[in-house]
Amino acid sequence: MSKLTKYFQETSEEMRYKVTWPSLEELQKSAGLVLIGSLLFAAVVGVLDVAFKESLEAFYNSVR
Repeated sequence: MSKLTKYFQETSEEMRYKVTWPSLEELQKSAGLVLIGSLLFAAVVGVLDVAFKESLEAFYNSVR
């Protein structure tokens, strides 16, 4: 049990004193970039989905 307690104490100390946390401004910029990137990726996937759907429907209709 003492090893587990020591582990949590050392982890807590490392998180407080050794980890470099981003500032609020850096965090907001990063979050904005992630949001924009996610929206762009979703838009590209959506366009590809519609394009594949339409092309497959056209192909299947031409085979009938």
